[in-house]
Amino acid sequence: MEQKLEAYRRKRNFLKTSEPSGKEEKPVGVKKRKIFAVQLHYARTTHFDFRLEWDGVLLSWAVPKGPSFNPKDKRLAVRVEEHPLDYADFEGVIPKGEYGGGTVLLWDKGYWTETEDFARGLEKGSLKLRLDGKRLKGGWALVRLNDKDKAEDEKENWLLFKEKDSFAKDTSGLTGRERSVKSGLSAKGIAEKAAVAAAEIPFDCAPVMLCRQVAAPPSEKGWVYEIKYDGYRIAAYSQKDGVRLLTRNGKDFSDKLPELAQAIGRLSNGRALVLDGEAIISDDEGRSDFQALQNHLRLKDGRKPVYMVFDLLSLDGKDLRELPLIERKKRLKTLIGDGNDAIKYSAHVEGRGEECFAAARKLGLEGIVGKRADSPYSGSRNGDWIKIKCYNRQEFVIGGFTRTAKRSDGVSALLLGYFEDGSFVYAGRAGTGFGAAEARKLLEIFRALKTDKCPFSQPPDTKGEQSVFWLKPRAVAEIQFAEWTDENVLRQASYKGLRADKEARSIVRETARTLAQTDDGARKTSKSDKDSVLGVKISNPQRLVFASPILTKKEVAEYYAAAAERMLKYAGGRIVSVVRCHGGVSDACFFKKHPTSDVRGTGTATIKSSDGKASEYFYLKNEIGLISEVQLGTVEFHVWGSRVSDLEKPDMLVFDLDPDEGLPAEKVRQGARDVKKVLDALGLKSFLKVSGGKGYHIVVPLLPEADWETASEFARRVAETAEKKWPDRYTSNIRKEKRKGKIFIDWARNGRGSTGVAPYSLRARAGAKVSMPIAWKELDSVLPSGVTVFDALKRLKAPDPWKGFFNVGQSLKKISARNPYL
Repeated sequence: MEQKLEAYRRKRNFLKTSEPSGKEEKPVGVKKRKIFAVQLHYARTTHFDFRLEWDGVLLSWAVPKGPSFNPKDKRLAVRVEEHPLDYADFEGVIPKGEYGGGTVLLWDKGYWTETEDFARGLEKGSLKLRLDGKRLKGGWALVRLNDKDKAEDEKENWLLFKEKDSFAKDTSGLTGRERSVKSGLSAKGIAEKAAVAAAEIPFDCAPVMLCRQVAAPPSEKGWVYEIKYDGYRIAAYSQKDGVRLLTRNGKDFSDKLPELAQAIGRLSNGRALVLDGEAIISDDEGRSDFQALQNHLRLKDGRKPVYMVFDLLSLDGKDLRELPLIERKKRLKTLIGDGNDAIKYSAHVEGRGEECFAAARKLGLEGIVGKRADSPYSGSRNGDWIKIKCYNRQEFVIGGFTRTAKRSDGVSALLLGYFEDGSFVYAGRAGTGFGAAEARKLLEIFRALKTDKCPFSQPPDTKGEQSVFWLKPRAVAEIQFAEWTDENVLRQASYKGLRADKEARSIVRETARTLAQTDDGARKTSKSDKDSVLGVKISNPQRLVFASPILTKKEVAEYYAAAAERMLKYAGGRIVSVVRCHGGVSDACFFKKHPTSDVRGTGTATIKSSDGKASEYFYLKNEIGLISEVQLGTVEFHVWGSRVSDLEKPDMLVFDLDPDEGLPAEKVRQGARDVKKVLDALGLKSFLKVSGGKGYHIVVPLLPEADWETASEFARRVAETAEKKWPDRYTSNIRKEKRKGKIFIDWARNGRGSTGVAPYSLRARAGAKVSMPIAWKELDSVLPSGVTVFDALKRLKAPDPWKGFFNVGQSLKKISARNPYL
């Protein structure tokens, strides 16, 4: 497939175009049904592109006048380069100046079958096929023209025409069909949608990546190294309403650094983007000087700060955080180019960490930063970014100051501390690094922080001739020091400036560890396919996802590979939302329902909400998609109750039993039995699974006949029936106060757009529990949280407790309205 797509890739710059680069694998389970697509392409000359899936790619023809439903019309079709399979879903705007620049509209899509031997026909130049699309149907033919005078490198000319059958017409059939079958939009609408998306940042505020301190550069491959700058960490957000410069803790520095805000505005030139970098001022030797930056912010001394940019989080409305670091930096380099006096690209060196560190020491730099080349931007301190310092330097909180006779109106020494398990621990004192002017500035700040109470958990010794003034631990200072003594206090500590960008409570004692001592430091770089699962390379395979039981990222992927065959019966081909935990389940996780670009084994669908607004969603095509999501940090999967192929007709209902706190397990089990009784009385067969949390899920398979409103209303009536029959046990009301001592029968997951945790999905909580299908006879022996990932792996080797789930053939339409339960 790589060679087949060589021409396609050679013609496109994927740093600029949003077209797929061709990483999509052939979907599993649809080998007998090959896809076709027709795209209306408003390029330099408007034309249609006719594409047929064959041997892992899309055979493609450009059809200037488009396909005609009239068998008399023989349309010229020029054979062009093969396209990747996922191009069949592509719709959007190719930038002007790029190959094929213009708007692409998905005009038709469906499946095709050969009516004659296709491989032989391709060789002979005569293809006959049957199309089953949203617009094109019936028999069609492609015949290659016998161009005797055609040069070897010239494109092949074919004719595309309709065969005579019940789908044929006496007109072309193209009039009035200028809207997309994917989004329902016209070409103008697609362009406007792309323009709006490109002008807006897709997230409000992203937490920045933080570095773990290590003692030495790692020896394994897969790292890049940059200079560690001594300035203010700044995330720059630029879109049509202006530029915001935010520090790592969210403080707005736009007014403090207006020259940088203006420069970023000029760079963006109306494009929406998010940059990550460091605002610095350099000394005469080219080293970043934090004190000089502090003086500039306070005095506006005429020195010019520079924004050293090392990451690109978003561009033209696209969230790039899931891309590998090295890919983000490529796009950043393209964006910035050579830079200017105010904005510069932070270059990196691939590998050679020890050489970089030695060079940094020789040049008198603060240190270097190492980053995993294949890492996403998780916005956490997960070990993907590390710092190696040339000398000891970190932030401390000022908890007081001393004054001697020599400095009776100033500051003699700063009393420093850090936070540990909620306590403020004394770290030592710094008596150098500030002159009279800086001391006066500090006293102004200290005036509002004075207190009579010592803030340290263990008060430090103070000499009798000194005056001691205690402060509320709020002000953060940058301190350089020689070492920690055996008494755990700083030696030769020197003040370097205040840190307005850091919160006091976040300051802890930094310890330089070897990489192997970090939480995920024992990871080894992949050799061949050692760190691949089902052909998907797992970056950072030894990163801890669950701490108890210990479960690494690769082990999570291996679990989903084992569960894929069963899980995809219920999760494949459905709109999916995921819970991603880049730093493991104990770190901040987030819910994601919109697609990440170019994820193998997934597809996208444009869905309109009740207010008419269209949004992109995604679904799993196969096990490759499942593992690709794990590679991106996904732990937990939630799905719609309908399939993408029949989106508006749900084929399963879910009743989620949510017990009040403290209810015994037996009452929850009884709840499952009672809901089953109601469903049994209605003639509906139901299946059981544990939630992996507090309750059970009762799942009802359906024929996809009823719409969402009917299904949701039916589910509500089932829950209300149980509530009326056993009012002391159950409630159908979502309000917390209605659940006292009861079980909430959550029926609302059966509405359009609602999701439920997928069968066989891990839960993103401590314990590595699984939402596992079980047999009804197991209800009394398996708790809702009673199946761990290791139990699940054993159960996957046993017979499927939900065998025949989609063969039940149950219809809501056939349930009698006279049934006494409803």
